[in-house]
Amino acid sequence: MPKISLIAIVNYCDRILRTKEIQDYAGAVNGLQVANRGRVTRIAAAVDASLATVELAVAAGADLLIVHHGLFWGPSHPWTGKKHELLPLLVENNLAVYSSHLPLDAHPRLGNNAQLCAALGLKNLRPFFVTHGQPIGFQSRTKISRAELAAKLARATGTKPRIIPGGGEICRRIGVVTGGAGDGLKLAVDEGVDTFITGEGPHWTYAVAEECGINVFYGGHYATETFGVKALAAELSKKFKVPWGFLDHPTGL
Repeated sequence: MPKISLIAIVNYCDRILRTKEIQDYAGAVNGLQVANRGRVTRIAAAVDASLATVELAVAAGADLLIVHHGLFWGPSHPWTGKKHELLPLLVENNLAVYSSHLPLDAHPRLGNNAQLCAALGLKNLRPFFVTHGQPIGFQSRTKISRAELAAKLARATGTKPRIIPGGGEICRRIGVVTGGAGDGLKLAVDEGVDTFITGEGPHWTYAVAEECGINVFYGGHYATETFGVKALAAELSKKFKVPWGFLDHPTGL
């Protein structure tokens, strides 16, 4: 079984994802969040780093867990209760954790948004949805019925989307930002799309969508963000000749 340097993998991820260059929320802590003893023999990928997915990674025999949502969104202390259970689980099972949030969202090939656009057959992508100083999504000009786009999104994610039919039945300019970008609906409107695809959004967006004449597709936060970690893990597997697997732990949200 191949044993690859953890630092070699981390350095590669940091470089291709531009981890130090892409700004993010303060709690994201992109990059290597937990080290192991220095070698990687199997990679696991999951959307979220949690006690449940760490247990799945251990059961899968992984020594590196690649995630989109890391361990440190809130205060990183105290390590009590369920959080305390993570410490021995990670250390005793030699499991490293690498997290990439907005850097993975924004990547033009491996990112959640690029991968979802590809799954939907959207082409000629242009940067879209500026946040934290850079565009993280993509937009595409096309011509597709709202019903057909909904069917494509359902097939791509495995989840039936919630739709706010505020715009026309034909979608001509589609913006894609996976995850919880619904609260940025007004930004999407300002950028001129007539259809906005994201994971989830607040209640007030229904009225805004109707008033602004825009279609909104909520495909599920989890369901729209399985793409990036899969693509990144597959990329690492190909480059470093290390096996990988996806740990599906859906939230339904």
